[in-house]
Amino acid sequence: MKINLIVIGKKMPDWIQTGIHHYQKQLPSQLNFNLVALEAQKRKGKNIEQIKELEGDLIIKASKGSSLIIAFDEHGKQHTTKAIAQQLGNWQQSGESVSLIIGGADGLSDAVKTHANQLWGLSNLTLPHSMARLLAVEQIYRAHSLLTNHPYHRE
Repeated sequence: MKINLIVIGKKMPDWIQTGIHHYQKQLPSQLNFNLVALEAQKRKGKNIEQIKELEGDLIIKASKGSSLIIAFDEHGKQHTTKAIAQQLGNWQQSGESVSLIIGGADGLSDAVKTHANQLWGLSNLTLPHSMARLLAVEQIYRAHSLLTNHPYHRE
């Protein structure tokens, strides 16, 4: 199984990097988790749609070869941690290659949304993209913890 978290933007606050690294190093190697940070497009001389299209092209290219593509979008379906854990268990059993996508500051292009097999929502709250990354990695770790009966997850 392979999970790629594909994100736009390489510069994150140190505390976000520390948090992501904390959960990343706790994930088992069989999940083969990778954070793929793509360069955010420069805004000068471009409108929002052009930026989303250029970033979308990068995202689609980075997700090639994945058997399942899930894009996080404000209008996507929100899932409980238990549902994410069940999905993770299914992915492990079938050996899926999954790409989870977090777009740039302006969101995802229509092409990325069409390219994705599923649209998931992380929260009804407006989150900075750096927090969305941390939340996504933490939820992967929490889902794995739930599947393995690790005491990290409590109800």
